[in-house]
Amino acid sequence: MVLRIVTSLSMACFLSGIAVAQSKAGDFRAGERLALANCSRCHSVGSAGASPLLQAPAFRFIAKKYKLEDLEEAFAEGILTGHNAMPEFVLTPDQISNLTAYLQQLRDH
Repeated sequence: MVLRIVTSLSMACFLSGIAVAQSKAGDFRAGERLALANCSRCHSVGSAGASPLLQAPAFRFIAKKYKLEDLEEAFAEGILTGHNAMPEFVLTPDQISNLTAYLQQLRDH
């Protein structure tokens, strides 16, 4: 009986740990929607195609060029660019996590 309780508690802790890890990982589909809604006017946000604004790097190149941790920090603090055309975005922690998950998805493909 004690073994059964310990096993059940262990399994519950393990499964809750998985749920927490998944929630911190971000939702790449939500990140894609965010990118399409806010970034695609200038950047190519998909896995192919040129950016509408030639100076704006495609997200797939950004995803491969920079460490995702550095991008998360830049999203949180504000991205510094060499031009004034890029608007300033204020992202919530969930939006940062989702956008980073989407960039990871682009990196993996």
